[in-house]
Amino acid sequence: MRPCCILLAIFFTAVAAARAQDASATAASAGPLVSGTLRYDLRYSQTTQFGSGADNQQWSYVSGDASYANTSKRHPFSLQYGGGYGQEWVGPSSGGNVFQHLNLSQGIAGRRWNLTASDNAIYSFETPTIGFSGVPGTGEPVGGSGSTTPPDQTILTQNTRLFNNITTVGFKEKLNNAITFNMDGTTGQMRYIDDTALNMDTLMAEAGVTLRLNARTSVSGQYSFSRYSYGSTDYSLQTQMLQFSFIRRWSKRFTTTAAAGPQWIASAGTPSAGALAVPNSTMLSLSAMANYQLRRGTASVSYFRGTTGGSGFTLGSKIESVNGNFSRELGKNLTVGLTGAYIRTTALSSAEFEYACTIDNQTYLCLAPLNLTPVTDAIYGGAQATRKLGRNFNLFANYTAISQSVNYTITVPNTPISSSVNILSGLYQVIGFGIGYSPRELRFKK
Repeated sequence: MRPCCILLAIFFTAVAAARAQDASATAASAGPLVSGTLRYDLRYSQTTQFGSGADNQQWSYVSGDASYANTSKRHPFSLQYGGGYGQEWVGPSSGGNVFQHLNLSQGIAGRRWNLTASDNAIYSFETPTIGFSGVPGTGEPVGGSGSTTPPDQTILTQNTRLFNNITTVGFKEKLNNAITFNMDGTTGQMRYIDDTALNMDTLMAEAGVTLRLNARTSVSGQYSFSRYSYGSTDYSLQTQMLQFSFIRRWSKRFTTTAAAGPQWIASAGTPSAGALAVPNSTMLSLSAMANYQLRRGTASVSYFRGTTGGSGFTLGSKIESVNGNFSRELGKNLTVGLTGAYIRTTALSSAEFEYACTIDNQTYLCLAPLNLTPVTDAIYGGAQATRKLGRNFNLFANYTAISQSVNYTITVPNTPISSSVNILSGLYQVIGFGIGYSPRELRFKK
């Protein structure tokens, strides 16, 4: 079964189950069996896309979002879904038209501890950038809270169907009024469905202690281990990191976090044909974040410097990224949102040059060393204005610009010559407008 079908099955099964529970409860005249808040939005948009091989593409999108969170303190649960279907009318053919993002979280809380399990799954035909589902122009809220670019996918692609799934289990215990212990484990799978890049598996583990100095200030120390493996090879990239953080709540609305520490990088096994192994090294990992809660909106900015698995195009990479978001309500009927990011991805090993080679009577693109460090610079930004039309409907207009440059020709080890690598190159722009249906949230009480 395809990933998109799996996500649709999960979503509609959950909706059907909720309806069945509600119907059963109504029949018994006992009220709903669950308590919580449900929201959903439906949208239709028309976009024009141009630049980077997509000149004058005309698309229509039908999309929607749904979110649910219960009110249980002992067993908190939340669900967020965003996805849709795009129909291309004019322009070059595209690599796909279905996009979906599903995020589930279930917790169990004790008196001084809590256990949380979550799963974050994305299926898309391009690197997610703008909004929760990540496809520009669909009319999703821009500039607010929510996940955008998935971890480890920092090299932007087009017409490249990708399934990315991240599962996390976390445990936290409050040892006393000042000290909290945490422990987390994560697994991830990145799959390029059309074999246009290296599939990647991720394994992470982390443990740490947070010390509360006073009502507004905390410090923490964290140790983490990460392992990235690639396709059918026995090659893996391993990192260890020791990081110290400072968290400060300056006011009810303004919070900052800063973290720094050493990171050790090593590799094991044999890389794919012609590729270079990553040499052992040590680097400084940095991160910082600032959040400000406006009276009728939000603003945030974050910075990260560290390593990732390489997005399927390099055997590990160092990234530096800056992200910013801004959302504000202007009066009762108008909302504006801004979002943007800069990502610099540098391979951890030198580049290779391609040549034709034969393996098992099949011709492949093989790679040989070249004295060049691959670097990719990506920038994207988006703006959207949404105006209410009565109680449930709204009109929206948006603009998105995405630009990426590379200093080398990207190829993928051990892939047939017929395979194509759809790395975004140059400037890509999307102009969109449409109409949305956003009813009031539904509240359920036991």
